[in-house]
Amino acid sequence: MKRACAAIVLCAGLMTAACPLSLQVDGGGTRFEAVAIYLENRAPVAAWQFELGEASGRMRVVGVENGESGAFDGAPYYDLEAVSKGEADRIIVADYSLRPADELPTGRHRVATVHVQLQGSAEPDYTLRLMAAGGADGESIEASIEFDTL
Repeated sequence: MKRACAAIVLCAGLMTAACPLSLQVDGGGTRFEAVAIYLENRAPVAAWQFELGEASGRMRVVGVENGESGAFDGAPYYDLEAVSKGEADRIIVADYSLRPADELPTGRHRVATVHVQLQGSAEPDYTLRLMAAGGADGESIEASIEFDTL
């Protein structure tokens, strides 16, 4: 009887000790990160659109918030349903403003912050592409886009 109890305790101890090791070897785990998206433009920008993804597919978008310019009052436009369902492994975000050119942002400014959930411990390989930037007159303007993680 003592041997049976000792064997059970030994097996339970080995299984308990092995569980944390398997999690570490797996590299599993979930973490969250905020990705600030910045647009830089010389001419006043009235509309913009970008696409954010992650090359390995380990990212899920969990939320999007607006940037720092008062010209773009509310949250930008994106597929809220896909984000709500946890299905957004990439996202296209856009916004526009009907304000006059003298009230629109120029220079480097944050247009959005994308909140993401990442699987695993590897560093994400984000892909960011500016799809459009336009002025108050509806014409395309030159702009560049970049991100920073928070």
